[in-house]
Amino acid sequence: MMKQLIRHEGMRCANCGAVLEGEFCHECGQSFHSVLKPMHHMAEETVETLLHIDGRIVHTLPPLLLRPGFLTLEYFSGRRVRYVAPFRLVFVLCLLAFFVCHLRLEDSHIDLGPNTQLHATDNSFNAATTPAAVELALQQQLAGLERAQDALGPLGGLAASDLTVAKNAARQQAAQRIQVLEAAPAAGTALQPSDSLPTAADAEVHTKISNDWLNSPSHIEIAWLPGFANDRVSKSVSHLKANLRAMESPGASRQEAFDRLLTNFFGMLPQTMFVMIPLFALLLKLFYVFRRRLYMEHLIVALHSHAYLFFSLLLGVSFGALSSWLAPHAAWVTYPLHWLEWGLALWIPAYLLIMQKRIYRQGWPMTLLKFGCIGFCYFWLLTLALLVAGALGMAK
Repeated sequence: MMKQLIRHEGMRCANCGAVLEGEFCHECGQSFHSVLKPMHHMAEETVETLLHIDGRIVHTLPPLLLRPGFLTLEYFSGRRVRYVAPFRLVFVLCLLAFFVCHLRLEDSHIDLGPNTQLHATDNSFNAATTPAAVELALQQQLAGLERAQDALGPLGGLAASDLTVAKNAARQQAAQRIQVLEAAPAAGTALQPSDSLPTAADAEVHTKISNDWLNSPSHIEIAWLPGFANDRVSKSVSHLKANLRAMESPGASRQEAFDRLLTNFFGMLPQTMFVMIPLFALLLKLFYVFRRRLYMEHLIVALHSHAYLFFSLLLGVSFGALSSWLAPHAAWVTYPLHWLEWGLALWIPAYLLIMQKRIYRQGWPMTLLKFGCIGFCYFWLLTLALLVAGALGMAK
């Protein structure tokens, strides 16, 4: 059995031979403790490490949510040990936030079955030949949508957004049909039930163009790209066309294609956001170029800003899921949860503005101006990044 060392006086480092002045060598950093230990010692160290991490989380998350810029200023001041490192913090919160968002979207998907649906159709509107008939058809469709939601029972609250979209679509279709009916007498033409529909020839041409592109060969040959890159692009385009064909087809294949797109999109989001963080730091560097700060300082600001955004997203989605789960059992609980969601949403811009003011220490007019410009640029960069992530998700 190896003897366990408990004193370092007079000892030398086994790695570099330097005289030890503590538990760790001041030359190479190696510990003087042996790594060959009984299993119960390893279990004790594992528990201690986990508790230490938990302690750092307790010291990190409250100021991250409630004290704008505090963690960043602490990091710049050299007080870093008691807090979770910025990159680790943003990495964990990013994965957790998008994972919970994905679960929330999957739980919100409701299969209404073959006889119950929350979709508006325009057949009854096209068949109506008077405004009164259109109004009657509209009332019938709205009543049918209400019955469809009631048939879902407690799950009806999860489909509230789908119901609103369907109602608005029905009202819009009815308004368009009424406009066609009112314009027909003025033009002196006889109105047919299908006048508001596109002709069969137009639909056939549109379908032919769409099918020609979707069914065409997907081989891509770009002269300045190597062969393996052309093969990869061709394969991605082929997957994109296959997903589009599946989403246009009726039945279960459409839902499978949509679920696959959603999964791939959320799989791309963490990578997309990790690209956005250094871009946001670059924006800070450009707008604060005369403050003579290193890019690494701006990167720490970007890491803490995004960590806060992911934490807020995680809390907001969790509050929404909890509200939907408790609504059938204790509806009164949903009101404070909704207020918390609104509070989080309103606190986000205020938090980021206060954080920018505290870290860069400029006056309010200049801070507000730069905050608006940085937010505008970041919004369009994020929009472009999300579009790319969606396209890449479709191409898998």
